[in-house]
Amino acid sequence: MPEATWLSTHSASFLVTFGATAAVGEIPSGWQPSQEALVAESCRIFVTRPIPEAARQRLCQACLNIEVNAEDRGLTRDELIRNLRDRDAVLTFLTDRIDAEIIEGGGELRVIANCAVGFDNIDVRAATARGIIVTNTPDVLTDATADLAWALLMAVVRRVVEADRLVRAGKFRGWEPGLLLGSDLVGKTLAVIGTGRVGSAFAMRSKGFNMRVVYVDERPNDALERELGARRVDLETALREADFVSLHVPLTPDTRHFIGAERLGMMKPTAYLVNTARGAVVDEAALVQALREKRIAGAALDVFENEPQLTDGLAELDNVVLAPHIGSATVETRTRMIMLAAENVFAAMRGEAPPNIVNREVVEDRNGR
Repeated sequence: MPEATWLSTHSASFLVTFGATAAVGEIPSGWQPSQEALVAESCRIFVTRPIPEAARQRLCQACLNIEVNAEDRGLTRDELIRNLRDRDAVLTFLTDRIDAEIIEGGGELRVIANCAVGFDNIDVRAATARGIIVTNTPDVLTDATADLAWALLMAVVRRVVEADRLVRAGKFRGWEPGLLLGSDLVGKTLAVIGTGRVGSAFAMRSKGFNMRVVYVDERPNDALERELGARRVDLETALREADFVSLHVPLTPDTRHFIGAERLGMMKPTAYLVNTARGAVVDEAALVQALREKRIAGAALDVFENEPQLTDGLAELDNVVLAPHIGSATVETRTRMIMLAAENVFAAMRGEAPPNIVNREVVEDRNGR
């Protein structure tokens, strides 16, 4: 692939081109440097993917030296290494694997702003060792992800995707009493595994279905207990009692394959599993086997163990709904995520602790605490 072409500092444009086709974003007419720009005009920011117009304008207001990958694709490892040289900051996405070698190559890097709640794509330990701030974007995608989890749950329980395929294939012959029977949601037992921001928002949405809610978390969730009458239980109890299980835990060494063959075996044969957390939280091969043998009724996944690849056999199953990691995929939410990532960068460049810093010890070390 040809070398990247850059339209650089203090010019009238700031987007990047790869290959022969340019994708240039003009600085808004009438633009004047803000006070932030006077502070950060020498800040060199690289953005690994194209970004919404509102976020582009916000970046322009605060920094004059911004370079954005114009192609909507993940950069290769070599491209990341090359483009992080001589940068002060990088806005990354969950498909960007920022490991110790890439961090080492960014010799002047001061902040990695991840446009996601999770940050398992970044070697935080390596960044911390080099005094590089890592940030994420919590809160802004809570509602969109909780909504998508419910969309997936209802789609698999009411067999919406199967019904859509049947109609499109011309096989709908009219109403039939036994056609694509699913399951009720009202009055059933919902297990929420992990009640952080997204898990709590997901649980709260169950109120309209008059569900019995159980949850698994290290700490009691007073809001869920007060508003829903939710009951905190251990994981085995939750899996054995639930009609629907929704996963909302981060991916850590302890939660990799958190749901495997043994725990799938604890679920009812009529139960459904929803995962909008991280793909590797579920042992996908074990899930395929459980779905194939009807040991659980169905599953709905927005994330996969080895994205974008699927485990063999998963796509052939009718009792699973598959979505391409779109939990936060609304125009409003994605724009807010990037805006928040930008604010994290600007705070770091001003020598402040960003509002969503992951490794606060970097700032504390700088301040001598």
